[in-house]
Amino acid sequence: MSPPILELRGVRKRFGVTVPADDVSLSIATGEFFTLLGPSGSGKSTILRIIAGLESADSGEVLLNGKDVSQTPPWKRHLGMVFQQYANFPHMDVAGNIAYGLRRSGLSKDDIAARVGELLDLVGLQGFHHRRVTQLSGGEQQRVAIARALAPRPALLLLDEPLSALDEKIRREMQGELRNIQQKTGTTFIYVTHDQEEALTMSDRIAVLNHGKCVQCDAPEQIFRRPRTRFVAGFFRGCNVLEAKLEHENGIPALELSGARIRLPEGSAKGEGPRPIAIRGEVVYLGDDALRGDIVLVSRLKRVTYRGVYSDYRLSLTDGQELSATLTQRHDIRVGDEVRLGIRGEDIVILEED
Repeated sequence: MSPPILELRGVRKRFGVTVPADDVSLSIATGEFFTLLGPSGSGKSTILRIIAGLESADSGEVLLNGKDVSQTPPWKRHLGMVFQQYANFPHMDVAGNIAYGLRRSGLSKDDIAARVGELLDLVGLQGFHHRRVTQLSGGEQQRVAIARALAPRPALLLLDEPLSALDEKIRREMQGELRNIQQKTGTTFIYVTHDQEEALTMSDRIAVLNHGKCVQCDAPEQIFRRPRTRFVAGFFRGCNVLEAKLEHENGIPALELSGARIRLPEGSAKGEGPRPIAIRGEVVYLGDDALRGDIVLVSRLKRVTYRGVYSDYRLSLTDGQELSATLTQRHDIRVGDEVRLGIRGEDIVILEED
């Protein structure tokens, strides 16, 4: 296995009473699309700026290809950066913007022109050489910014919420384009976003941040299906967080939820007492399908929210807890009706407290 291209070791940063980086340690592989995900104030942009050298950590190390660059200025780290605001030069045309970082590299005019053409092809802007950036759409301007950042062939490309200013349709298109660009170039991308779908769509791995701490770092499906803490589970849409009681019968773990009991696989849980659990809405069975679950609960329908290709059924359990079932098929039940719901044991995730 090749050594990581970037490592953060015990990085800390404080602004007064705010701690946006609290003993953060991460290891990022060469060619990886790595995402820092979290709500506003979680520390993701500060950590990106520490990697870039735009902020200094109070303590800890930033290692690039095994070398500590904590004291190295940004322009000597050989990193590219793409911002939400594009940061293109309005007085230059598209080619001029892309070529800007190449003019001091010692390349000939022909080599610069060839590199600009290569990058325009890469970002889907063939023939845009002499267009003014002020005449471009938001998505096109962001493509220019990405091409300009990639032009000097940086060791890493850092992207700070680059799609958040775009409308939903263009943003979805650009998600696919960015992933395609990253795979074609093999450049390591470190991407900051607060959008869960964006992170899941593009990333090889995701680090979920909360109050300056990395609370889980895993592949997208692992984070989505098997969240580690109450915060991670609650941060992703469609995940129900409930309270249950964990016990053991002859060494076999069992959960008590809303008056019903379900045995879990041997060795799957330790300890006893109240525990938070996560159940994704799309794995909840309703009505006649409830018998497909390992546990069947009685609930009452509180509301139905139509969301196009699926609907959310909000249900209240007999112990007063609520959860949502996310279903693509319509059920002939009305608000106030008593409804059976089923859950499989393998779909229950026992969470750690934050």
